[in-house]
Amino acid sequence: MVSTYRVAVLGARGVGKSAIVRQFLYNEFSEVCVPTTARRLYLPAVVMNGHVHDLQILDFPPISAFPVNTFQEWADACCRGLRSVHAYILVYDICCFDSFEYVKTIRQQILETRVIGTSETPIIIVGNKRDLQRGRVIPRWNVSHLVRKTWKCGYVECSAKYNWHILLLFSELLKSVGCARCKHVHAALRFQGALRRNRCAIM
Repeated sequence: MVSTYRVAVLGARGVGKSAIVRQFLYNEFSEVCVPTTARRLYLPAVVMNGHVHDLQILDFPPISAFPVNTFQEWADACCRGLRSVHAYILVYDICCFDSFEYVKTIRQQILETRVIGTSETPIIIVGNKRDLQRGRVIPRWNVSHLVRKTWKCGYVECSAKYNWHILLLFSELLKSVGCARCKHVHAALRFQGALRRNRCAIM
């Protein structure tokens, strides 16, 4: 049985959204930062626990605000499909405080404008550029505690440059999305449990 999951990747400019996606898909990294100016769609297939999952990864350019309704979503070409995904990956640069504030704002807007019936849509916060640990602007424990305990979201730190925790991120994303209909288990707890379980392989 093949399942299809739509995933939106959001974040401020220069945080490494596209680098994370390309590292996951192609195992490559470029030192040259090319800003994302239009929505990009990737269609990989992954295998997890013997099941094939088709992913639709939508890599969005920085948006000024999350669309409040379907009309606004489709009026802006950069936002099309943003309100109908199965999960959100919100990326920030651990060395840039403003990028974390951007994620904080977008997450709040997602919660305030969610489509009816999508209250269980997982949101995963990702701290990229872990290889630049010495330049961190917010202690990891502070962010992790805020995200997991207060926001009730999953949290992963990774390095797109060195391919650290990239595969882990997407395997746990799949696990979290797959359990999203389990109303009696909170999304954050589902995600934390997934961290101790299975891995996935890209086709």
